[in-house]
Amino acid sequence: MAEMKIEDIRAMSDDQREDAILNLKKERFNLRFQRATGQLENTSRMREARREIARIKTIAAQQRAKKK
Repeated sequence: MAEMKIEDIRAMSDDQREDAILNLKKERFNLRFQRATGQLENTSRMREARREIARIKTIAAQQRAKKK
């Protein structure tokens, strides 16, 4: 999954953001297993996925705060 741009995340609906977070969490789970078995080639992807989850959650929180 390619890195998402902030503008793309802001354009997403709440459901789309939740789906993106779920997909990234599944990806991180698979990456952890690949690392444990020695099959992981791109170790930086784990860090990228973790940061993308945080980025999506941060933007969602900002948008919730604006609505109130």
